[in-house]
Order: sequence, then C-alpha cells, then structure tokens
Amino acid sequence: MAFRPVRSEAATASRGYISAATFPVSVTERLYLADDAVTTFEATVERVLSDPARIVLDRTHFYPTGGGQPHDTGTIRATDGDGDTPWRVVDTEMADTVHHEVEPTGDAGSSDEAPALPEPGTDVTCEIDADRRVAHSRYHTAQHLLSALLLDEFDAQTTGNQLYADRARLDAAYERFTDDDLDRIEARLNELVADARPVSSYTMDRETAEATLDTDRTRIDLLPDSIEELRIVEIAGADEGDEPYDRTACAGTHVANTSDIGEVVVTGRETKGPEEERVRFALAEHVDVE
Repeated sequence: MAFRPVRSEAATASRGYISAATFPVSVTERLYLADDAVTTFEATVERVLSDPARIVLDRTHFYPTGGGQPHDTGTIRATDGDGDTPWRVVDTEMADTVHHEVEPTGDAGSSDEAPALPEPGTDVTCEIDADRRVAHSRYHTAQHLLSALLLDEFDAQTTGNQLYADRARLDAAYERFTDDDLDRIEARLNELVADARPVSSYTMDRETAEATLDTDRTRIDLLPDSIEELRIVEIAGADEGDEPYDRTACAGTHVANTSDIGEVVVTGRETKGPEEERVRFALAEHVDVE
C-alpha cells in the first residue's frame, strides 16, 4: 500500500488487502506477500473468464493494482505447451480473487480468432516483467521512508499516494512546504537510503497490532473490519536494537534494503487543498537532465 495504509486513488482497496471470508470462491494464494522478489513461478489454472479474457490461478506472484502501486505485467505459458505462444498479462486486479487479464502474443495476437485460454487444471509457467516490478518496489519503499520522515520531522501525516515505474507522488496533511523544506526532505531521504537499512515484513493478527503498534503510523483504523490478519512492513532503525524507523501495515512490494532504492530527487510540490500538500519525487535515473 501500496504501503502505509492511507487514502489513495484506490480508497479502501488501496492497501491491496482482501478478506477471504468475503468471497465464496477459492482465493488465490498471494505469494508476493511472503516473497516479493520472485519473478518466475509455477501455478495451476483454477478458472478462466471472458470479456475481457482473464485467468485465475491457484497461486500467484503477480501484484494486483492497489495501495497506490500499479499492477504487474508479464506472461503465462502452459508448462507442457511445447513452445506454445504465451499469454501476455496486461493487467492484474483484485476482484473476487486475483484476476490476470491476458492478451495473446506474437502472431496469435494479430489473427482474427484468438487462441483458446488454457483449461482449468493446466499447469503454467509465469514470468513477471522484472524491471517494472523492481521499479515499483524501489518507489514503494521510498514512499515509506518519505511518509515516516514527514511524520517525524513535520508532523505531516500521509493522506494519499501514487507511484509509477518512473516517478511517484505523496499527499500529506501540511499547510505548505517551502523550497528549503524540500531541500531538507531530499537530503534526509538520501541519508536514509545511504544508511542501508534492512526492510522486512511479517504477519500479525489485527487485535495484537491494534493493541501494540502506533496507530498514527500504521493507520490500521483505515482498513476494513473484515481484515483480521495484517502484513507489517518494517524499515530498521539506525542501530541494531533501535525501534524501527518505519512500521506500517502494507501489502505492496518493497526492496530488501534502503540502499536498493538509489538516489531520490524531490522534483516539486503543489497545494492540493486546505492544509494538504503534494510532494513529487523520482529516482535520479528517471529525472531528465537538460
């Protein structure tokens, strides 16, 4: 959420969370919650849907849009297809479970009649577009750092966010950031990146989380009541044994260490409304040099 659980374009779905009890059908095992670095995996087709063509798998590492983080893309191919043209995953969304919207690739995509979707029970090999996933993970982790920094040093709580593969933005409850503030934010962000702080995650039942974690940071109160188990993402403190620099409920993907983010550039700000500011940022490699 992606990410610190706050309001974003996806509203209550923004954390990427679902409640299994809500849906009568089998729920896809979301493997990215346990390991968000995997980009190739095996799965079995549970069912297929049409208009648009979608594949539901028994397990997936594809991340569905949520938490301000865009969906993964990639391919799905029958494992025993003897070179069958793979299906291109063009969208991944959370509906009753994870839906992988697909299009035929290669010559099959240009023919008048699309090939049949793989039958339920078909074993498939799936590959996520790694560059896109890594970019999202870097920006998402940078957003966690920025949210924690603004709360710690400006008492500005995150109210929304959106990230892409080449830029991101974050909305915060604050009257106005000055140019000096933005310079200070950028410098501190890059200090935190250079600190090479480990990033980890674990699950916690909601009752325990509400009783033991700082709700100003985790914002668990914004999650639907149906969510009973949370995935907590932590960015380590400065020294071993210190309290985490950031700890929040989040279902998005992240890098393993803040050093994996790379240099961050604060590219600007704008006023979004009474006492609400938007801060835009990008990785240095994505900033145009004139």
